Amino acid sequence: MYDHIGLRVGNLDASVRFYTAALAPLGFVLCSRDDAGAGFGPKGAPALWLHLHKGSAGSAAHVAFRAKDHAAIKQFHAEGLKAGGRDNGSAGPRADYSPTYYAAFLIDPDGNNVEAVCT
Repeated sequence: MYDHIGLRVGNLDASVRFYTAALAPLGFVLCSRDDAGAGFGPKGAPALWLHLHKGSAGSAAHVAFRAKDHAAIKQFHAEGLKAGGRDNGSAGPRADYSPTYYAAFLIDPDGNNVEAVCT
């Protein structure tokens, strides 16, 4: 479990659109936004911060969000694709991770690997 994480993004509008759509099925909302960044999380408790960054974003990150069930993971994947994400692994079991691991993976507009998982 993490307290918060920050990602550098090159296009804040595209990233806000992607994360708003992909994280809604997981129960996360846009909590804060200004010209320099945005925060997502449970209402009133942002834990994912996007920071507008001009220039090279550097290495891509991997962020995994807990989901309540398989349906939320499927919806995360579908909504994220509609909002500009790229498929990096559709919703399904990942028995090589653990017998009950179920996840989906997307690449966000800045090349970060974003996962929704439940076990």
